[in-house]
Amino acid sequence: MKCKTLLFFLFISFAVTAKQIVVCDSCNVKTIKEAIKMANNGDEILIKKGVYKENDILINKPISLIGEKGAVIDGQNVGGMFFCETNNFTIKGLKIVNVGSSYTKEYAAIKVIKASDFLIENCILEKVFFGILVEKSKRGIIRNNKISSNRKGEAGSGNGVHIWSGDGIEVYHNELFGLRDGIYFEFVKNSIIHNNFSHNNIRYGLHFMFSNNNIYHHNEFKNNGAGVAVMFSKFITMHHNKFRLNWGSASYGLLLKEIYDAEIYNNLFEQNTIGIYGEGCSRINYKNNTFLRNGWAIKISGACYANIFVKNDFMNNSLDLAYNTKVNDNKFENNYWSEYVGYDLDKDGIGDVPYRPVKLFSYIVNKTPEALVLLRSLFVDIINFSEKVSPVFTPNDLMDNNPLMKRAITNFDTQGND
Repeated sequence: MKCKTLLFFLFISFAVTAKQIVVCDSCNVKTIKEAIKMANNGDEILIKKGVYKENDILINKPISLIGEKGAVIDGQNVGGMFFCETNNFTIKGLKIVNVGSSYTKEYAAIKVIKASDFLIENCILEKVFFGILVEKSKRGIIRNNKISSNRKGEAGSGNGVHIWSGDGIEVYHNELFGLRDGIYFEFVKNSIIHNNFSHNNIRYGLHFMFSNNNIYHHNEFKNNGAGVAVMFSKFITMHHNKFRLNWGSASYGLLLKEIYDAEIYNNLFEQNTIGIYGEGCSRINYKNNTFLRNGWAIKISGACYANIFVKNDFMNNSLDLAYNTKVNDNKFENNYWSEYVGYDLDKDGIGDVPYRPVKLFSYIVNKTPEALVLLRSLFVDIINFSEKVSPVFTPNDLMDNNPLMKRAITNFDTQGND
């Protein structure tokens, strides 16, 4: 009881001594650097409306920087902007523009190093190199920010939210566009990405590597150069995301490489060159996903074992499945296939004839990509029919023995809203 009382009075004392420092052109304090130098732990710095031409601003004490509407920090394309090397700091409501660029240094609008328990919210970051760059930090929240760049090439651009070596980070309700990667995770664990809109980025809308035990949900990744890439990670959960309009010769809705023990469910893959491409991925459960009007719904390369596809909807894709390995212990069960032409005599909602999702033409295109120009031709219909009658080239044991006659996801429309 005495300990709790002491902590209470310490908190009251801290709150009473904390002060607000106002920064503006007509104030006693005219620059952000000057205000930070004056501030004590727990103080709030209020940045009034105006343009502040500052960069290389070091935050090395637990304070709050609050921007009034119209407060703009202009880095004049020279170096980085904010460097945060402290715990328990807040940056809120700032507009930061014109971050410098470099081929050797990671200039960022906000760079966070070895921090914990921080908050970055309601900021607009424009014409950035990196937007928010976090290194070796934990328990941070990045929310409600709009991050964009106008750089054209991959080599000369950075990422929107870039986290390297993080733990317990939450990234949500951000919009990211015009960047190299919208969101990038490397060596990040126990973190959540949700309700972000990452679109029109040069490379990936989301890119993460060596990042385990993370959850990604209710995000939209649209019209990105190469889609979304998930690599060298395990114990991942991805649900209620939209992967849309990621077109190109090397584009994917979702690229999976060396992923293990994951749950992927209730996602929408719509109008991508390839909905999901998997290579070296095992023990993944795919359930209640919608594959709509993609080039390929799914392409599976070698070393993909013990994956389960159940109750997914495959609708109007050019090719449902491409599979180029002879070893198969992956399971397809109770999926809906718009290409299925079987019958259901006992009216139990399950087709009486198994469905073979790998067509001979898909096999040919895998071997000779140029053959794709024959798609929709009578020749393709003939060779697919001949393989169906007497399978020779397509996997003999890869089939859905109990295909659904109606869509599996009756409460999930084609726009991805449940």
